[in-house]
Amino acid sequence: MQITRIALDLAKNVIQVHAVDRAGKPMLRKSLKRSQILPFFRDLSPCRVGMEACASAHDWGRRLQALGHQVELLPPQYVKAFVLGQKNDANDAAAICAAMARPDIPRVPVKTVAQQDQQALHRVRQLRMKHRTALINQMRGLLAEYGIAIAQGPGALRKAIPELLEDADNGLSFGFRELLSELYEELKQLQTSIDALSERIERQVRQDADGRRLLEVPGIGPLTASALIAAVGDARQFRNGRQMAAFLGLVPKQHSSGGKARLFGIHKRGDSYLRSLLTHGARSVLRNAANKPDDRSRWLMSLATRRHRNIATVAQANKTARIAWAILTTEQRYRPA
Repeated sequence: MQITRIALDLAKNVIQVHAVDRAGKPMLRKSLKRSQILPFFRDLSPCRVGMEACASAHDWGRRLQALGHQVELLPPQYVKAFVLGQKNDANDAAAICAAMARPDIPRVPVKTVAQQDQQALHRVRQLRMKHRTALINQMRGLLAEYGIAIAQGPGALRKAIPELLEDADNGLSFGFRELLSELYEELKQLQTSIDALSERIERQVRQDADGRRLLEVPGIGPLTASALIAAVGDARQFRNGRQMAAFLGLVPKQHSSGGKARLFGIHKRGDSYLRSLLTHGARSVLRNAANKPDDRSRWLMSLATRRHRNIATVAQANKTARIAWAILTTEQRYRPA
């Protein structure tokens, strides 16, 4: 019989292949080197190819789609339940193949090169932000050892360091001043790099039609708009706005049984970086809603009064995600309530 489904367990050098026919009977189990994958699929009739949505999966997906195959990327957390026996490459590939038979498991769309380029900018900026935070904390900690307390935040440190380096009576030795000056220069270089990356992201998002429409939504800035486009891609993959909010981890966690629904805080699955951007944007919307007479602001202030402000913030982030879904699927501009 003809092969209809093939699963690939991706790795750096050796990739495990598991193929089945229409009835689900295993037809092929073998390991291939990276250089053998494309020649192998060129000789096959078009079929469904499944992989976990992990490192290099989108690149392989684009290559296999170019050969006429239908590529399906599955979230790893859903594949894990199908592993039989102990964990090894062969069992992992078989589990991916079994999970492909379940149409209710959500698929991850293959990202375009442009989407990956955008995500790369965000990842590099995010890493440099972490480096900046670590460097600031180290500088504040070192100064605290000399009895000098600096307020939190990069702004306070950037203002204090030049004054400390110029003050000859603060008890800092020449050796430590020299070290502090080097750390300060490193901090300035990191900040310059972060600003340059932010400008590139903003420039790209303003050149994109979807990006310009998203920027009109309260709580969505250039970083959030760019991250949404890079992470979501075609929003039509979601049936409605709630599905997209669930994809971002902005809906309640459930533990229901016996017809009794038990809801908890948000389940926090999905892209934590994008979720944090939406939450920070929602916090800004909440902060500015007190003096606004529109329906959304009144609803938000009423919720913040009845419940906790953090609950209102997450509710607003959920609403922002749903609005973003509507804009991306209908290609309409934002209409304030």
